[in-house]
Amino acid sequence: MWKMLFAVFLASAGLVLAEGVSSSTEPKNNSSWKEDYTVGPGDSFRIQLYGKVDTLRTSVAIQPDGTITYLQAQNIPVDGMTIEELRQAIQKSLESSYKNIEVLVQPVALQSKRFFVLGRVVTKGAFVLDHPITVVEAVAQARGFETGILDPNTAGIADLSRSFLVRHGKRLNVNFEKLFLQGDFSQNVQIEPDDYLYFPSSENKEVYVLGAVGRPGKLDYLPGASVVAAITAGGGFLPEAFRDRVLIVRGSLNDPETIVVDVNDVLKGRAKDVILQPKDIVYVSTRPWKIAEDLLDVATSAFITSMMNAWSGKNVIIGRDHILGQIEP
Repeated sequence: MWKMLFAVFLASAGLVLAEGVSSSTEPKNNSSWKEDYTVGPGDSFRIQLYGKVDTLRTSVAIQPDGTITYLQAQNIPVDGMTIEELRQAIQKSLESSYKNIEVLVQPVALQSKRFFVLGRVVTKGAFVLDHPITVVEAVAQARGFETGILDPNTAGIADLSRSFLVRHGKRLNVNFEKLFLQGDFSQNVQIEPDDYLYFPSSENKEVYVLGAVGRPGKLDYLPGASVVAAITAGGGFLPEAFRDRVLIVRGSLNDPETIVVDVNDVLKGRAKDVILQPKDIVYVSTRPWKIAEDLLDVATSAFITSMMNAWSGKNVIIGRDHILGQIEP
């Protein structure tokens, strides 16, 4: 059933995109990287001086340090330049060696821009972003979602309610359930350089204790476990923890349920402890707060970082930098 739905979505995506329907839920100025492509390590170019056949070089690459070398133009820093700026930089560097020249630059391979698809997809890791693609096409490049046998039907094992797209350190408001289960292609946003798509497992039976606790991270879910028990298992409160209002985030990241617990009242017997459910996020703040929505983005961001760390087994930097270390399945 899952594979059939995904195949339908891929076919539908092609139709929708061909009709030119905008799929971005963000401001419509996110295409600047495509209009003014900036070069980087891994990009290579065909370079020649106009009218001088012997100066043709068919594959001149930008080196890992962001420099390029062509003829007498040695180790010119070009990382982050547009292709026209690169051409001008090479020409300026050669003016002392050649008179009345015109440098011609043509891209051969543009591989410096990448995006990441992690979690419950068939092929995990970094992918070259050399042409505009959408979320659905990015998942297709990762060969789709993993599937398994559950209850006992074949089903996708990616938790779409907890999946997310991170860009420049912030989660985009993309509803993956609407996109992949309901065919809502208003959610099919364009992928940008250094985007992280993450699809956690629907089989996870864990809770997350985050914020001002001794050992923030995920804990195995135990039926009947309470908020106080989870905080204790997470190393207890740090001295700066705000205990009067502990936030529980439950359900989908796009439409979460929030529960507020006064742990001081629980410990004094003035309030009932709250029994946790699988995938609950327990977040302990270091500052006083009143409205759950004020803390929701902070708790969600902490959860996203924790999920990425737990999946990769490495330190993860979300934003412009790549994942540190080798990606593990």
